[in-house]
Amino acid sequence: MSDTPRLPGLRPAEADRVVEAALAVGAERGFPPPAVAVVDVAGEVIALRRADGGMPMTSRIAVAKARTALLALKPSGQIDLPAGIVDSIQHLYGGDFVPWAGGVLVTDGELVLGAAGASGAHALEDEEAVRTAVRQWQEGGSAG
Repeated sequence: MSDTPRLPGLRPAEADRVVEAALAVGAERGFPPPAVAVVDVAGEVIALRRADGGMPMTSRIAVAKARTALLALKPSGQIDLPAGIVDSIQHLYGGDFVPWAGGVLVTDGELVLGAAGASGAHALEDEEAVRTAVRQWQEGGSAG
């Protein structure tokens, strides 16, 4: 056991399970190949994978969608702000603010453990994949 403190949230193996589940959901439903990212409560990447055939840019977009959900404390697709405010927030966060569907919080009850994001399919399909994966993880047992 290490004396180094740990932030609350997902462990790497749990983040990997969310990523694998989201990739599987996308494949099962015939979505274009996505990238899926999971970030911790600090917005740092725990797990990231791009499916075979996925566009390289989708990796960064998946991370940005996850960070957006974390920053807003709600799914990235539920953010409705005027363009000027979105531009300002994107500037503040170095482009890591993408108010399009595809980023969701990972929670244990009301406790935020991190966020997951996907990119590569239609934004609503991205969100369907990560939302389903997070729900599967939550039903299988969560950790704080």
